[in-house]
Parts: sequence; C-alpha cells; structure tokens
Amino acid sequence: MSTPPIGRRGFIKGALGVGALAVAGCAPGGSGQAVPSKLAAPSATASTVKGEITIWNRSGDLFKVFDAAIAKFKQAYPGVTVNHQQVDIDAKLANTLISGTDVPDGSFWDDAKIGGQAEHLYDLTDLIAPYQDKTAPYKISVNTVDGKIYGVPWDLDPGLLWYREDILEAAGVDIASIATYDDLLTASRTIKDKNPASKPIHLDKNPFLSQLWLEMLANQQGTSLTDASGKLRLDSPEYKKIFTWIKQATGDGLVTHAPYLEPADVNTLDNGQQVFVPWAIWWSFAPQNLLKATKGKWRAAPLPAWTPGGARSGVMGGSSFVIPAKAKNPELAWLLYEYLCFKDEGIQAVYGPNSVYPGGLSTSVPSYLPALDPAKPLFQPIEALGGQDLWKVATEAASTIPAAAPIPWWWAQSVDYLGNNVQRLIEGTMSPDDVIADSAKKIQRNLIDRG
Repeated sequence: MSTPPIGRRGFIKGALGVGALAVAGCAPGGSGQAVPSKLAAPSATASTVKGEITIWNRSGDLFKVFDAAIAKFKQAYPGVTVNHQQVDIDAKLANTLISGTDVPDGSFWDDAKIGGQAEHLYDLTDLIAPYQDKTAPYKISVNTVDGKIYGVPWDLDPGLLWYREDILEAAGVDIASIATYDDLLTASRTIKDKNPASKPIHLDKNPFLSQLWLEMLANQQGTSLTDASGKLRLDSPEYKKIFTWIKQATGDGLVTHAPYLEPADVNTLDNGQQVFVPWAIWWSFAPQNLLKATKGKWRAAPLPAWTPGGARSGVMGGSSFVIPAKAKNPELAWLLYEYLCFKDEGIQAVYGPNSVYPGGLSTSVPSYLPALDPAKPLFQPIEALGGQDLWKVATEAASTIPAAAPIPWWWAQSVDYLGNNVQRLIEGTMSPDDVIADSAKKIQRNLIDRG
C-alpha cells in the first residue's frame, strides 16, 4: 500500500470450468473457520479465455493508472471484460469479505490489512510459486500468513529522505554528510540556527501513517513488530532507539507535526518551515502535484542509517492484490494480476507514461526484481525534482532493504494502541518507555491473547 498519495490515502463472469483444490485447516487468528481454497491457474490460453470480472480499486491517481493498464490487459486477453470500479476500499472491502455478498473478483489492498482477512481470501501460494524467488523477499513475507501467500505482491515502497536542496545549500549542509539519524538532527540544528522559525523534520499526525513510518524505521534495523512466529518484539533496543530519537527531535524543536499532505502540511512544506521528510517513495506525489512555490526544489536521497554502515532504506507501506474466496471468477482475476505484476508488458503498462504521471508512475517501484534494473528505468527523471533520476535513487535504496517477518493479522487494529501512542510521544505526553510498555501490554492483552 502502498499507502501513498491522494489515490491511496483514502485512507481493484465467465465460465472456465477450472476447479480449486480445497485445503483444510484453521484460519489465521484461531477463529476455527476453514482456510479458503487454494486457487489453481486457468488452463485456457489468452486467445480463448472468456468471461467478466469486477475489480475494485481506490479512486484517485492510481485508479487512472490502473485503468489505462487494464486497457492493455484487455488487448492481451480480448475475451475478458473487466468492470473496473472506484471504491472506498478501507470502508467497504473488509465488511464485504465478511458478509460474502457482492464481493469483487479482485481488489487492491494495503499489505498491512491483508493478514487480518486471510480466511476470506484465496490461498495463492501455488500461483505465486513460479515468481517467488524473483520477488522482493519483503513482499513475499508480508503477504504470508501461516506459510500461505494471500496477496499478489505489487509495489515496493522504499523509504527515502526528501529534502529542500536550496535550503541545505544556503545553510552549508551537504546532503552526503547526513549518513545517520544523528547526522539528520545535526543538520536540522544547523538549519534552525540559520532560520529560527524552521522546524525542519516532518513527523506525521495520522496514527496509521505514523505507525507505518515507525515500521519503516524498524525494518531498516532488521526488525518489525513481531517475529516470524508472531511473538511481539516492541520491547527491544531497536524500537527504543527510534522512540528516543523522536523524543530528542521534538524536544529540540526540530519537528513539524502535521497531517500528511493536508493544507497545514503543504503550506509548511512550501514556506520553508519543513526541510526534511523521511518518508516512502510515494511522497514524490507532493512535488509533482501539490507543491507550488517549491516545485523543482525538492530532492531524494537514501534514508540515514541507524548505525554507521547500516541499511539506508526500509519499506513504508505497500499494496498487493487479493482475490476473495467468494469471487465468481477468481481465475480471471489471477490472470489480470499476473499480467500487471509479473509480465513485462503489464509492468510497463502500469509504470509507463500515463495521464497522471506523464513520465511514468513514480510513487513506487515494482516488487518483481527483474524489473528493478537501474539502467532500464520504468519512469523518467522528474522535472518537479529538478530533473533528478528518482528511478536510480529508488532502485538502489530498494536493494538495501532488509527482509521482514509476516505482518500479523491484527496489525491494523494495533494502531489504536501503538499508532496513537506514537502521537502522544511526538506531542510530549508519553516517554519512550511509556510507549513501549503501554502499547505492548494492550496489544498482547487485546489482540494477541484474544486471537
């Protein structure tokens, strides 16, 4: 999910006679319901396959991008009709899956939310198998629940450090000198000394997004909220390091606490108050579509590392495609997602030039590794970034991302505890130790133990 720009911040009937192989077992979270069937691939060829599918996607920029790519899919599969609908997925998809009424054949969804509904989705393990070794390990892991893959991995969202090149130059700060998060604080103090009104570092005011951001910083350090067995590991040196850094940044007056790309955020980005945005690649939407006064002045660099020589990126968010267990034509939905995620023609159709991004979709990179060739860009240098080659920066950052454990089914629900407490930390009403102790206790008691 990605959970990027405007299009993802709302915050995708035919008869093939293809059967599915039923798999017995218990649903994730211990609900006792049967795990859905394992989906099998259609046996028909591209020229003979026929039918109609309904695909859900969020409204906004990505809907337009995928709509154009689906038109290319229909040329490759002329017998397939795709009913592509704009839907408030966050509000509607989970309830639709649970009720089993009017479910789509496939849908776009945030990686962080897939595990919580795995019992209502097709097991795609066998279909993903031919592509698994060529897909970013992170994306395989976050789509896996109890050893089964429930999402078709789409994007990879490497974290980058977005910065105002003009302000750094005026303050005498070399972006190459910012190698660690301590260096970022030092650079921010230098900038604030030059301009006392500056609060250089963006920290987000949305609990869900701030928790996604937190997981990016944890991923950089090779950890995550739970380990591979589902054991909570919030009480760890890695998370303590992040929370301590937040406390220091806020205590030194170096933070602008604003909601992602809402007017207060945009205004302070444009007026020079905000200088650094450590965020996912999908922040590139801002200079291309929202920022006016500073368009062309922003650049991207690798994230700072937590220790000298450490990883310079981590994943923030991400999205995949799911196929509901009660879909009418799941095999056709698989053909669409296979085309968009694993076929060169489909990847080019998604990331190539379109009406929203004339130089190509630049708010993520594919999770399919053969497509991540720095010498073969899928999108062009971006004028709104002063002509910077973001493809090169992003693919190099993506190559440093550590592997991850599967996202627990309760992750989105944990925002009520951890995401909210991160906000309290930024506001100065909780300490790092308080955030860890309170969040861990409530997640364990209210989510893990009740699972």
